[in-house]
Amino acid sequence: MRFIDTWTSATLLAVRDLTPGIREFLLRPDDFTGAPYPVGSHIDVGVTIDGQPQSRSYSLVGEIDPQGFRIAVRHAADSRGGSRYMWSLVPGARLNITQPASLVQLDWTRRQFCLVAGGVGITPIVGAAEVLVRRDAGVTLHYAVRSRGDAAYLDTLERLLGDRLIVHAGDEGRRLDLDNVFASLPQDTMTLFCGPMRMLDAARRAWEASGRPPTDLRYETFGSSGLLPTEAFRVRLRGEGTEFVIPRDRSMLDVLNEAGHEVMSDCRRGECGVCAIDVVDLDGEIDHRDVFFSDHQKQASRKICACVSRARGTITVDTLHRADAP
Repeated sequence: MRFIDTWTSATLLAVRDLTPGIREFLLRPDDFTGAPYPVGSHIDVGVTIDGQPQSRSYSLVGEIDPQGFRIAVRHAADSRGGSRYMWSLVPGARLNITQPASLVQLDWTRRQFCLVAGGVGITPIVGAAEVLVRRDAGVTLHYAVRSRGDAAYLDTLERLLGDRLIVHAGDEGRRLDLDNVFASLPQDTMTLFCGPMRMLDAARRAWEASGRPPTDLRYETFGSSGLLPTEAFRVRLRGEGTEFVIPRDRSMLDVLNEAGHEVMSDCRRGECGVCAIDVVDLDGEIDHRDVFFSDHQKQASRKICACVSRARGTITVDTLHRADAP
């Protein structure tokens, strides 16, 4: 496995509201050393939802802070409960968190970078901008928000980037046109994107249309974001007569594992594909929230990443028991 989590205890030192819907949390691990971490790093945080222990991944904001790790959490009414739990915490709370890990690899030999953020997707982008400015690289940040009042870290980014920060505020009529943005970039530009799934799909289409190498678009997404509302759905196991209801605040992976089916998993962020399960029948629609499968594979809906993807209706998956299993 690529992702081996090392958990440690931490204290919530402080919280502050960045916008009406985004709150920053300063967490200090008991064994905090202040060591730097790679661009795009995230931590997993242990949360409790309906009395059940679960975990959620949050990007670290900015470069290392001598006080601890900073994360920002959007209060999402349609989330699976992680944001509601985080927003209930007050300074002094004790939590379990993992060490920072990054899935983002940037080519530091490049001289031109484009950063694109949608909403709270700005969280990993702040640190990337800081590093690139410090390296004196050519960098432009396109920041898409509903309004400037929803733009977390706006003052910080304005001081850091000046006119290299372009805010696309919907209420100002300045919507982000990714086709135009990508078409205007120097040819050797590397782009880092973080935003909701619908915006990521648009970014990948625009990047492909620009004729640029697919590997020059690097991205993170929200494991809880999708094209459909988060709601309960049903999963049937072929040949077993077993059916499970997947509540809106739990993943298919967690429900199946709790029932003893031992679905393999690794990243739990929809990025590695280890937890992919065969879909043999679909009465409804799959909401693919992973970034592992191609658009063609998602349209075919023959597999589902159980860690993040959801559905509307009922899906039947291949039996998780194997004849050659002990």
